[in-house]
Amino acid sequence: MSSSPAPDALLGPADIRELAAALGVRPTKQRGQNFVIDANTVRRIVRTAGVRPDDVVVEVGPGLGSLTLALLEVADRVTAVEIDDVLAAALPATIAARMPDRADRFALVHSDAMHVTELPGPAPTALVANLPYNVAVPVLLHMLETFPSIERTLVMVQSEVADRLAAAPGSKVYGVPSVKANWYAEVKRAGAIGRNVFWPAPNVDSGLVSLVRRTEPLKTTASRREVFAVVDAAFAQRRKTLRAALAGWAGSPAAAEAALVAAGVSPQARGEALTVEEFARIAEHAETTANKEPGQK
Repeated sequence: MSSSPAPDALLGPADIRELAAALGVRPTKQRGQNFVIDANTVRRIVRTAGVRPDDVVVEVGPGLGSLTLALLEVADRVTAVEIDDVLAAALPATIAARMPDRADRFALVHSDAMHVTELPGPAPTALVANLPYNVAVPVLLHMLETFPSIERTLVMVQSEVADRLAAAPGSKVYGVPSVKANWYAEVKRAGAIGRNVFWPAPNVDSGLVSLVRRTEPLKTTASRREVFAVVDAAFAQRRKTLRAALAGWAGSPAAAEAALVAAGVSPQARGEALTVEEFARIAEHAETTANKEPGQK
């Protein structure tokens, strides 16, 4: 590790506004841009994420670099994925100016995170990000699927999304994001973030979600796509029993019932009561997966 960065290396409210003004940046709702303006908050995120000196961290949506700089204080390397042309062009200069002794540990990928399939340098070991509210779940699932080397993840998302991701079976907010996230990892809420640490301040509260990847993949003969197809079907009509909700997926209500009974799941149960393991067992007992092309995430 190189020498510690100066105490003022992180961005404060005035720094953020100056940078934004110089770049002509106005945060847009379209991309869910809310910049963190509090240095204590980004350091708290890094601590909560358990970032270590040997970590290779990937960050999605670095914006003006608030969290990026805090990650560079601790991690071995940081790769940031940014879709915005202006922000992507400016970030390397911000890193070089504020943390010159760590600039060689930083890499930028100018791309939509949903289209990223490879990253420069060593494989990432951690994902830490303030995810735009409108794409948080698909981006998270894409990164977990694409980069199996990611062991630990901490994302800041809208509080409601955090609740859904961390929900347990039986909860009113348990659904597709909960099950799919649990396919990859142990998921839990890891704190709340107030609105006043953002510019502009959002109209919703934010939450931190921790995901620790399963040390061993779920034991199932079904593929991820097959399991996710069952999950999507079950929650597309969540008020219906699984016998009815899975009829289209299985080909008929009778075929759905047969798969459920074979999997040891009551045909009268509803999707919100099932664990990811139970969804996997149902997928294993499908008579056919022909003509059932699920959504990717």
